[in-house]
Amino acid sequence: MKPFAVRQATLSDLEALMPLFDSYRRFYGKPSDPNAAKSFLRDRFEHGESVLFLAEKDNRTTGFVQLYPSFSSVSLARTFILNDLFVDAGFRRQGIAGRLIAAAVEYAASLGAVRLTLSTAVINTEAQGLYRTTGWTRDEQFYVYHLPIPAIELLSE
Repeated sequence: MKPFAVRQATLSDLEALMPLFDSYRRFYGKPSDPNAAKSFLRDRFEHGESVLFLAEKDNRTTGFVQLYPSFSSVSLARTFILNDLFVDAGFRRQGIAGRLIAAAVEYAASLGAVRLTLSTAVINTEAQGLYRTTGWTRDEQFYVYHLPIPAIELLSE
C-alpha cells in the first residue's frame, strides 16, 4: 500500500481542495455550494488569512486541515485556531487526520506559537476521540460564547 503525503497547500491546490471543503461543510449540515466553497478558500489564500495542509494519496487529495492565525494577549504570543479538519470517508482510519494534526503542530511550533485551539461539535465523538489520543485536552476553565453580528444592532438600541 502506497503511503500518503502531507504538505502545505497553495492556491494552485484550490480545485483539489474544493470538493473536500464542500464535503466538510455538508458534514456540519450546510447545503452543498461548491462555488461558495471555492470562493471562500480562494479568499483565504489570496489574503494570507489561513494556512492549509493537505493529505494526498495516489494523486488524490484525501484530507485537509486549516489553521487561522490568532494571538494571546495574556501569553503575549502567537496562537493558531485549528478551525477545520476533514478526511474523505473512504480514507479514514489510516492515520491521515493524525498526520494532518502533526503538520499543523509543526507549523505552529516553527512560528513560536504557544498553542493550537479547536472546537468540535458535541455530537462528533469520533473527532473527540482523535483529539484525546493526539494529546489535546478539553478546556475546563472557560466557556465559549458566540454573538451573531446582527445582534449588535440590538445592543445599540
